[in-house]
Amino acid sequence: MLYNTLRQYEYVVAVAEQGSLTKAATLLHVSQPSLSVAITRVEQKLGQSIFVRRKGAAIEITPYGHRFIQQARRLLQMANEIEHGADAQNPFVLGCFEDIAPWYLAPALKSLRSNFPAQAFEGLEGRFAALATDLKEGKVDLAISYDIGFEDQFECLKIKEISPVAFISTEHPLSTAPSVDLQQLVEHPLILSAEDLSEGYVSKLFEQMGRRPIVAARTASLEMMRSLAAHGTGIGLSYSHPPTSTSYDGHPLVTRPISSPEAIADIVLVWSRLRQADRQFDDILNVIRSI
Repeated sequence: MLYNTLRQYEYVVAVAEQGSLTKAATLLHVSQPSLSVAITRVEQKLGQSIFVRRKGAAIEITPYGHRFIQQARRLLQMANEIEHGADAQNPFVLGCFEDIAPWYLAPALKSLRSNFPAQAFEGLEGRFAALATDLKEGKVDLAISYDIGFEDQFECLKIKEISPVAFISTEHPLSTAPSVDLQQLVEHPLILSAEDLSEGYVSKLFEQMGRRPIVAARTASLEMMRSLAAHGTGIGLSYSHPPTSTSYDGHPLVTRPISSPEAIADIVLVWSRLRQADRQFDDILNVIRSI
């Protein structure tokens, strides 16, 4: 429970800075006796003296008082920032689903910094659930993601359609096909993302065909998926496509497009429906859409 008000903290700081009750009272537009009583009440509640006041002598600040005044100044500064829009100095945080961040986040940040030099921008990678939470709580202002796991409390703006790819061992019988479809993949063990929403999205694609995928492994990272695929654990299924033909450990693999039109997914810009709209935010949306 707080016993002292921000106004009382202002009184204490003003007296310290003016070095006089009379000068501080004039600055604060209060009577000198009222200010003196307020200071005494603060000291009584704290159980410590902030000032030494002697008739006919200048006010002195006690060692405890110096520490207290320093903290009071910080508190008043924070309160002033809250009331007068400190958010204007805070960076604009652009989130991105981490699997696609290497393709989208850096170019988006570069373009935003070029178009809005007076605004600071930061990037943040995350999974679907983490991004949704951060958008709700104001830790992220806008996110680039697949349109998965964002409910009615979010606004979404489509910026691109993408098709998934299959990561296949060079020794697999499907490796020589120019493309594959979901009907072919359902017959083979698959490697899926361990992200619940991502796996659920893929599973739903197969359920629409009346089939269930054979899951050989689940991975937390795209490169682990590619490594397992390269070594023949199964066929990796992803909407992200690194432009290399080897896994991190140097093992070869092939990447084939999945031709099934029902597998096409949207990449969207996502933000909280409760976010207050402004002109700059609309301009930021347009800049990212044009990348």
